[in-house]
Amino acid sequence: MSFPKKVKFFPKENGYRDHGEAVQSSCFAAEIASALKRSLGDSRSGAKTVAAWTGANEKTVKNWFSGTYGPSGEHLVALTRHSDEVLVTFLAMAGREDLMIAIKLETAERAIADLLDAVRRLKDDQPIR
Repeated sequence: MSFPKKVKFFPKENGYRDHGEAVQSSCFAAEIASALKRSLGDSRSGAKTVAAWTGANEKTVKNWFSGTYGPSGEHLVALTRHSDEVLVTFLAMAGREDLMIAIKLETAERAIADLLDAVRRLKDDQPIR
């Protein structure tokens, strides 16, 4: 027995999942898609970047960007390693907003340190009046 040649894609919903589980997975996929678009934009180069981060196929990554499917656990870990937007979105979906504050503080500290370095370099280059 062989598969029919008329259909190129598997149906989105199958008989093995109840309706509630399918809705949750599509919500997850949509949230991750939004985070990826905020982080990298909705371009081909963004998909290539994410494919390099995760080792996933570029077509798979395009499905993540479109919200058709969400990343697996292994790919989600790689995404959170490289994208703060995806990490913040994941923590919000997990109900761990308290950890988001720590991330924002760390980002602010890094920005302040960079600004302070720039001011010191500027000060060293300027003659004293």
